[in-house]
Amino acid sequence: ESCKRILWKKDIEQNLLCCPKCNFHFKMTSEARLAMLFDNGKYIEHDEAMSSPDPLEFVDRKTYRDRLTAAQIVTGAKDAVRVGEGSLDGRPLIACAMEFRFIGGSMGAVVGEKITRAIDRCIEKKLPLVIVSCSGGARMMEGTISLMQLAKISAALARFDEVQKPFISVLTNPTTGGTTASFAMLGDLNIAEPGALIGFAGPRVIEQTIRQKLPDGFQTAEFLLEHGMLDAIVPRTEMKAYLAKTLDFMGAWNSSTPRK
Repeated sequence: ESCKRILWKKDIEQNLLCCPKCNFHFKMTSEARLAMLFDNGKYIEHDEAMSSPDPLEFVDRKTYRDRLTAAQIVTGAKDAVRVGEGSLDGRPLIACAMEFRFIGGSMGAVVGEKITRAIDRCIEKKLPLVIVSCSGGARMMEGTISLMQLAKISAALARFDEVQKPFISVLTNPTTGGTTASFAMLGDLNIAEPGALIGFAGPRVIEQTIRQKLPDGFQTAEFLLEHGMLDAIVPRTEMKAYLAKTLDFMGAWNSSTPRK
């Protein structure tokens, strides 16, 4: 149930943007997400200057260029994903975090390229990978170029599989569309935050297509876990410790890997 009490912003911020009363998970910026995962909140950001060239010169009610500029001003990012390299529990890790405030966390050519480069770095350095998804799916302003990123990232993950290092996919609210249809569900371990909306098409589209009423809680993380589509649901306050312990168990780091 939703919390109906007065909440203090400071209390929520100290609890990693989770309600201390009802455990509702508020959206977290990509920057804060990486800071939460890496030791002391410190990491090296890769490819932060990459931005879309507007390949289709797309225009609807606004030009795509104007939408990009507005999103860049609001988020301080050039596109909808940040890639960081740092330490988790003293061990090296590369992590990607999607930024929902940037055009709904949609996946265009830049998102595809940055995640693919992150995977290539993991292959080169033999490091584990964590991707935190928060996305509405493919970015319609880039058309087929956006859809190509689904195959591009999936192919990169297939190469990464040969290195035998783990990829953990963290699904947050929301993870939908092409993101779900590609890398978000391809983890060696797929985990989600409580209450996250996860699916491909939205529930209204599905109901209108099949002309049936969907079950209560359909497309929530809890529903997917119950039906075998997720491996675990992990509260945000436990996420870092869970990832560190799980990656260690999965052999992400050699016994000789020094702790920093």
